[in-house]
Amino acid sequence: MKYKKLGDSGIDVSLICLGTMTWGEQNTQDQAFEQMDYALDHGVNFWDAAEMYPVPVRAETFGDTERCIGNWFEQNGRRDEVILASKITGRSDRVWVRNGNETRINSAQILEAVEGSLRRLKTDYIDLYQIHWPDRKMGLWGEGAGSYVHKGNQDETPILEAMEVLSELVECGKIRTAGVSNETPWGISQYLKVSEQHGLPRIVSIQNSYSLLNRIYEGGLSEYSYREDIGLLAYSPLAMGTLSGKYENGHVPEASRLALFPEFMERYKTSEAQSAIDAYVELAREHSMTPTQLALAFVNSRPFMTSNIIGATTIEQLSENINSVYIKISEEVEQAIESIHRRCKNPAAV
Repeated sequence: MKYKKLGDSGIDVSLICLGTMTWGEQNTQDQAFEQMDYALDHGVNFWDAAEMYPVPVRAETFGDTERCIGNWFEQNGRRDEVILASKITGRSDRVWVRNGNETRINSAQILEAVEGSLRRLKTDYIDLYQIHWPDRKMGLWGEGAGSYVHKGNQDETPILEAMEVLSELVECGKIRTAGVSNETPWGISQYLKVSEQHGLPRIVSIQNSYSLLNRIYEGGLSEYSYREDIGLLAYSPLAMGTLSGKYENGHVPEASRLALFPEFMERYKTSEAQSAIDAYVELAREHSMTPTQLALAFVNSRPFMTSNIIGATTIEQLSENINSVYIKISEEVEQAIESIHRRCKNPAAV
């Protein structure tokens, strides 16, 4: 396994991060235990969770992913071997979290969310605590994502308020570092500005979508990664499995996300997205790689990457994902990827 520093924290995290959002929905607790055992035994020390997991969010399963992790810690006592990340749910009146109230990124809700996660995770601390998406209203996940329409100030919680309470949590040892997710260059600039002006700890990471189908991170956010030491934690590197080739020729495997949650997959069904997927799948096979290997090796190789968050529902998938760290992208393949990208630029930029 390869390791990188988590921002300026001095913490070493594996290049592959174990994503967990299927545990409690598509995966049972026993299967989650098997994944955690396998991942840690193969050098994956970085795991990413969230209070709202598993997805889709339902009152009946809310928090079950963190409970799986907590029960695993309790069973084997290996907490100190894991760099654990979790998240507070961003602003929403449509996601059932914390008794169904509107979720906000304010001091009261951050404190409540952290305490809830710590209880479910059965731990005294979280290594990286992230804001899942901003408190300000903006387009996400097919709601205008990738472009910005100004809606004015809509009772946004000041970033300073969030950073002050996160700083207090660092000081008392309940979290070690803080990060953001689904953020923009403007948002990152505000976090850095607040930290500098008020002498508060800086964010160490940003967790955004990044894949062969969605490279908008490269436009403005990658410069922050380089210049400010805020590394990317890339989620959806396989574009919800579409880049694995498993949906080729209209095939829909049983228990796949497309079979179970087709509403999540609309962004990948456009003709532009399908054209790009077909081209990348063909490119992989031309160079004796699986489509999964090509897609993950590309993400792994980006110089602004800190960790690539993979999600698997089987050990076979998990093994292939982890082994992507040993796949090299040749100059020839890199050029072919860029050629496809120029023809089909960011067809699923969400």
